[in-house]
Order: sequence, then structure tokens, then C-alpha cells
Amino acid sequence: MVKSKFFPALAVLVGTTIGAGFLGIPYVASKSGFLPGLAYLLFVAIFMLFIKLYLGEISLRTKGNHQLTGYAERYLGKKGKWLMFFAMIFGVYSALIAYLIAEGKSLSYIFAGNESFSLLFSLGFWIIMTCLTYVGLRALKKYEKISMILILSIVVLVIIFFFPSIKLENLSYISPENIFLPFGVVLFSFLAFSAMPEVERILSGQEKLMKKVIFIGVMIPLFVYFLFMLIVVGNFGTSVPEIATLALPRFFSILAVLTMFTAYFALTIAIRDMFRFDYCLGRFKGWLLACFLPLVLFFIIYFFKIAGFISLLSVGGVVSGGLTGILILLMNKRAKKEGNRKPEYSIGINWLIILILSLVFILAVIAEFVF
Repeated sequence: MVKSKFFPALAVLVGTTIGAGFLGIPYVASKSGFLPGLAYLLFVAIFMLFIKLYLGEISLRTKGNHQLTGYAERYLGKKGKWLMFFAMIFGVYSALIAYLIAEGKSLSYIFAGNESFSLLFSLGFWIIMTCLTYVGLRALKKYEKISMILILSIVVLVIIFFFPSIKLENLSYISPENIFLPFGVVLFSFLAFSAMPEVERILSGQEKLMKKVIFIGVMIPLFVYFLFMLIVVGNFGTSVPEIATLALPRFFSILAVLTMFTAYFALTIAIRDMFRFDYCLGRFKGWLLACFLPLVLFFIIYFFKIAGFISLLSVGGVVSGGLTGILILLMNKRAKKEGNRKPEYSIGINWLIILILSLVFILAVIAEFVF
């Protein structure tokens, strides 16, 4: 009997999706109001479901191992490849830097009760993840499954302990001046585009599961985000910190550590494989660029205080997510004609759909930088 690859693939997709953005959603929702935050969650989840289905179809129509830049080169040429390279580097490195900042603060809070040792814990986390990234996909499949189970278990504990103390007044207010604030962070929280090629590799021989993995891989984060936002905003109102778990007792910061562990792991492997497969730099050079460049950028941002946790998520979300999403739509239309493999599913697309969905990304970028 052939063992199903559904759960390992789902664990990678969910583990990559539920990362630092998960911890920032309660903060931005507390500023705009719970109901606007919920509206953004639902809208972005449905929107991103379609984009990921389009991306999944592209991978199924294309033979061989590729990352997003490889698909872009095949279907959009050299210019498309470089645009995707910029989008992927900008988004993934923004995320990795945000994870290093938040992991340091969370681990310092767990072990010391404050954020005084954040830098040391950030470095310790980076060393562990750099070693695991060198091991690669086998380690990813093993640890993502364990982490996903632990994450969902801790979310259940948060609900049990804090649901009874939710205050309705914390959920009813709306702040018009902050109404656009959640979009970037929520969009970032559903991205995980770079994990899709890894999902396809895991599903090798069982590609028929791709559509199901994508659908459930969007629904689980939506459900978890909603519950976590409800609990934290309902309990703490406008006093939610940027890293939401820092408002909870120290034990619950383990949730932050686990979510960023899985997401950081998947993203470093994705960026390593981009350099390895799409730029033919080999495993070792890909590993160096995936792990050491984010550390250098982290030091620059940390010591010069260039950006904070939420601003990294928000800008990374709209710039990288917007550009990547538009490129995925264009690639899908080309892949339907030029793909060299029959896909297990196909989603309809035309220029009107491309225009409407692209406008959403463009408006997100405008709202981020104007408002």
C-alpha cells in the first residue's frame, strides 16, 4: 500500500503560511477594530486561495524542479525571471529578518521574562536554523509535521484559557483612521508562495492531492488566525503588542517560537533551492546566500533601527505579494498554452480576471504607502 503524502505536504504549506504574520494580525486588528480585521481576513483568504490554485496549476503543468524564478523564466522570459527574483528576495528576506527579530524577543521573554537578551537569542536561533537548512527537505518534512501538531495544540490551549475572559467592548469599536492598516500584514500572513514548489516535490507521484492540499492549506491558517485574533483582541483591546504572544503568559510564547521555526525553515530552503535549481549555483552556495545574507541585513536593521516587526511584515506583504501575485496570473495564462505536462486540475482564467485580481494587489501597495 502506497503511503499518502498528503499530510507532509499540508504540513509544509501550513507551517510556512503560519509564521510571523500570524503574530502581527492581532496588533493591526486592535488598531483598526476587530470587524475590519475580520473582513480583511476573509477577503484575503479567498483571494489568496485562487492565486495559490493558479500557482499550483503552473507547477503541475511544468516538468522538472523549479522555484518561482524558474517558472517565471520559462513562461515570461528573462525580464519575468528578474522581476520574480526581486519579489521573492524582497519578500523572503523581509520575512526572515522579521522572524529573527521576533524569535529573539520571544525566546528572551520565555527564558528571562523580558527582552534584554533578544539579540543573543536571535543569533542562537539563526545558528540552529542554518544547520537545519543545510540538511534540507528531509529535515523539513520531519519537523514541519511535529511543529504543526504542536502549534494547533497550543492554539487550543489559548482558546481554553482565554476565551471566557473576552470582553465584547474590545470587539465592537472601529478606528476609521487605521482602516487600511491590517491589509499588508494579513496579506503577508497568507503568502507562502515560495513553499509551493516544495509541496509539489513532496507530492511527487501523488500530484492529484495538490488541489486538496492548497484548499485545506488556506482554510487552516484562516481558522487559526480568526481564533487567535478573537482571543487576543477580545482580551487586550487596543493594548495588544506588535508580537501578540508577548501579551500572554510566558508559556504561550512557545507558540510564537514554533510558528516562526517552521516558517523560517521552509523559506530558507525555498530560497536555497531558488539559487540551486534556477541559478545553478549548487547546494552549498545556495545555502550560504539563503542563510548568511539575511543575518547581515538583520544586523543592519537592528543596529540602525531602520524598520520594526510590523513594518517589515506590511511592506514585505504588499510589495512581494503584489508583484508575485501579478506574475503568477500572467504565468498561468501562458502555462495553459506552453506547459509540457497535463495537470491534475485546471482553473479558468482570462484577461478580465487578471485585471481585477491585479488591481487588488496594486491598490494594496497604494494603500500601504499612502495611508
